[in-house]
Amino acid sequence: MSAVPAAKPCKLHKGVADVYSFFEPATESWQYLLVDPASSEAAIIDPVLDYNPASGVVSTGTAEGILSFITENGFKVRRVLETHAHADHLTASQFFKKHLPGEILICIGERISQIQKHFAPIYDFSDKDMENHFDVLLKDDEEFKLGGISCKVMHLPGHTPDHLGYVVGKAVFTGDSIFMPDLGSARADFPGGNAKDLYNSMTRLLSLPEDYQLFVGHDYPPQQREHDCVATVGFHRQNNKHGRIGITEEQFIEFRQTRDRVLGTPRLLHPSLQVNIRAGKLPSPDADGRIRMRIPVRLPSSML
Repeated sequence: MSAVPAAKPCKLHKGVADVYSFFEPATESWQYLLVDPASSEAAIIDPVLDYNPASGVVSTGTAEGILSFITENGFKVRRVLETHAHADHLTASQFFKKHLPGEILICIGERISQIQKHFAPIYDFSDKDMENHFDVLLKDDEEFKLGGISCKVMHLPGHTPDHLGYVVGKAVFTGDSIFMPDLGSARADFPGGNAKDLYNSMTRLLSLPEDYQLFVGHDYPPQQREHDCVATVGFHRQNNKHGRIGITEEQFIEFRQTRDRVLGTPRLLHPSLQVNIRAGKLPSPDADGRIRMRIPVRLPSSML
């Protein structure tokens, strides 16, 4: 690892657990460090590995900064919690598993198998390539402990079918199941994604008590505001661009499907999925020790 200064959390949110939020600007991703203040046990949510698609260079500056912050504060990380198989960044889960002491469990929803089955043949992964990468496959409504704190799994499909949220006290880590109120919602056109499911997941989130805080996975703010990561359920109910009170399921589905039809492919789609469906493990090196990403190419019928 290269020496880098400790990353400073954008904010500390106090609650049942202490929540430290870290922003990664290249992919506009929010990463969270969830800490039980009594025991210092911690979990990392949706960590980002730096990747330059033009050069093919993988680097760990973002993850090293969070690692330094963890070490300096004496936190004891027990889990990496993925909300879903991200298509816009590579997960840094294996970096933390390697560089933190003790057993670090990499966790994701049990429906990751659906994503793996879809994408394995696209990237020429064998059945063996898909085995035993994640340490824990979480079930709907499952609860687990972080120190003395109870964490609950919430299935939130729509963006992807495997998508989870994590509920800790009044804090809910939503991944891409909802965006900040002025942005509304994430796309629902990935394999297994579904606008109706996304509407139902957003409705489920906005049915929580109004003082619950929803921590998002990304933020793409308009120019008039800075990046932010959290808003209350009550604020979303009144102000969420796509899910506020009064917007019907039919209106949401029509908008979401119309919008998704004109969205481009995520810039890091293929590198991200090749890594993320395997719990952050890079493809195996070839005989010369080189690691290669596969990029499927579609040809027009005139070239076939």
